[in-house]
Amino acid sequence: MNSMEDTGAVADPAPGRTNHTHRLRRLVGTGCIATLASMAATTLTAALAQAVGVDFAVFDRGETIPLSAFAVVSGCFSAVGIVIAVALLRWSARPAKRFMWTAVSLTAISLVPPLLFGADTVTTTALLGLHLVPATVVIPTLTRSLHTQTH
Repeated sequence: MNSMEDTGAVADPAPGRTNHTHRLRRLVGTGCIATLASMAATTLTAALAQAVGVDFAVFDRGETIPLSAFAVVSGCFSAVGIVIAVALLRWSARPAKRFMWTAVSLTAISLVPPLLFGADTVTTTALLGLHLVPATVVIPTLTRSLHTQTH
């Protein structure tokens, strides 16, 4: 049973698994950096809008959106984008293309609620623009990351 030729080496049970895990980690890492950047950019843009007079009062009751909400919402929806990107990397033959179209479609849908908030035109316009800020950070970053990981 004990042979002098036994090297003690064990074959890798899943040789492609470490490469796949590395790709997923790299995508999630890139996505997390993009998420932080989108949170900062969105909050900064909202602060600048507020500084020039946008009050972010929504609904007829005059409730205002706090600056922290822009960071939280941007972070949450960017995280959803990361999950979608990971799923597409795992299960799609063309994850970059599918992610881009999915994310752009979801961004377009996200433009509907600001139109329903009952805010004035300036606030509505600012909110529409603020929906595009994280999209312009996260969508190209994750699309590029998916493209480079599949080619």
